[in-house]
Amino acid sequence: MDLSATDQTATPDGLADRLRPVRVWLYGIAALVLLMVVVGGATRLTGSGLSITSWKPIAGAIPPLSDADWLAEFEAYRQIPQFQILNAWMNIEDFKSIFWWEWAHRFLGRIIGFAFAIPFLVFLVQKRFTWDLAMPLVGLFVLGGFQGFLGWWMVSSGLSELTSVSQYRLAAHLGAASLLFIALIWVARRLRPARAAAAVTAWPIALLLALVILQIVAGAFVAGLDAGMGYNTWPLMDGALIPSGLDAISPLWRNFFENAPTVQFTHRAIAYLILAYASFLLWRQNRAGGLAGVHGWLPRIALLVLLQAALGIATLLASVPISLALAHQALAFMLAGAVTAYLADLREPPRR
Repeated sequence: MDLSATDQTATPDGLADRLRPVRVWLYGIAALVLLMVVVGGATRLTGSGLSITSWKPIAGAIPPLSDADWLAEFEAYRQIPQFQILNAWMNIEDFKSIFWWEWAHRFLGRIIGFAFAIPFLVFLVQKRFTWDLAMPLVGLFVLGGFQGFLGWWMVSSGLSELTSVSQYRLAAHLGAASLLFIALIWVARRLRPARAAAAVTAWPIALLLALVILQIVAGAFVAGLDAGMGYNTWPLMDGALIPSGLDAISPLWRNFFENAPTVQFTHRAIAYLILAYASFLLWRQNRAGGLAGVHGWLPRIALLVLLQAALGIATLLASVPISLALAHQALAFMLAGAVTAYLADLREPPRR
């Protein structure tokens, strides 16, 4: 993808300055996506995700303003299995406490849409970039809009039979959010001023990024099944490194997505793999040519991996308190962003 700036008679420094607002804007959108993930995690952990039972992209931006509006929302919630089976004790004040989390999550999604669309049009009018860059940015906007659809698709899975959302749809929603976040960081890094490309093969870092994305999706299955609520010990599970019952469901593949012990075990195993692989990359690069220049990303990434592992263990041992769980989720996205930045910096810079 050739992310080229608009053709103009300017010095390289002038051209770089012209793209700087675009880069700052993209980093800002990435920060909003990260905030959206954190608010979404809080919505999940507080059991608030099913409190709004309809999808109104425009009218839904306005919260209930009268007692009648609140009663209508509460009555709609009273019709779904989550209320009837788990939350029948709730009165309308209890309902408001979960409603506001879900409303804030959806409202933030709308804010991100405006924060993307309006500056994009301004930059296009200012001719800060050509259509070669505009089209990938349109693709990012479409991916962001698709997140809204995925969010409703996820919520709808818990409105008729389940008391929570489908873990499969939750994983799709979080996985797509991670791809959007990574794409924003990638495009922003590729718009930096031209620099010398590092003389190394980039695929080992791409593999690390793939592992981090896989772990984020695996974490969504842990959250969707509340798998972190059991086996709150480390390094053993049920007194063993490999607990029994990992193949309790038939066919075997379903255990990785529907059997809570297997889902937690898989999440742990991927974490060990990422920790070992990041350590290997750090050791290899230190021996090969040192950690100067672009390779300064590696020690930062290794530190983030270590912190993420420690935070995951702490979250598990404490039986998933909201504060630690949200920090764990946010740090996973920060790690993905750091690996993406390193990978982008390793690639040949695009022609201007």
